[in-house]
Amino acid sequence: MIRILLISISCFLCFITPTFSVAAETQWGVGLSGGSEGITGFNLSVGNYYRVPEREILIVRDRGIHEEELPVVYFLAQRARVSPEAVVDLRLRGMNWMDITLKFGLSPDIYYVPVKSGKEGPPYGNAYGYYKKHPKKEWKKMKFKDEEIVNQVNLKFISEHHKYTPEQVMKYRSEGRSFVDIDRDVRSEKQRKGEHKDKDRKEKKSKGKGGK
Repeated sequence: MIRILLISISCFLCFITPTFSVAAETQWGVGLSGGSEGITGFNLSVGNYYRVPEREILIVRDRGIHEEELPVVYFLAQRARVSPEAVVDLRLRGMNWMDITLKFGLSPDIYYVPVKSGKEGPPYGNAYGYYKKHPKKEWKKMKFKDEEIVNQVNLKFISEHHKYTPEQVMKYRSEGRSFVDIDRDVRSEKQRKGEHKDKDRKEKKSKGKGGK
């Protein structure tokens, strides 16, 4: 009787263990990825650029920081030499990005991104209009709104991370695209160009062999 009972328990455990593992794996995957773009999208780009584990980024995001404000958290943390948690704590207390900048002893001129002179339209018109009208020594007096800081930091992040011109990022932004979409589109564009280069390289190599 005891032997039959032990066999039954063993069979039951063998049946539920794979099911439990799959369920746990699925739950972990959802928590880690934060959606289909969690692993391969914007969060990954932020992690690569600021050199932080993606898991940490997702924890910060899940605390209530908007996805497009994640670069601001890490930008300020690195500039002020504080932990990202210190920045997040202030933000979640209701402080705006300008006040957080000043609290850490930083000045607004850290948000300047060099661009070729031109007509910078929305949402960059106000910031670059100020840059043009005032000497550099006065840039520290600027008062940025939250959305302007988000725009400037993401402009720097995406253009430098993808080695893309700031002017083109600004153009995409002026068309109403989110930075998440811009990051995705730029990655896709670079991937297509890479594939074309590989194809051309293989064709040239193939022609070279044929000519011998």
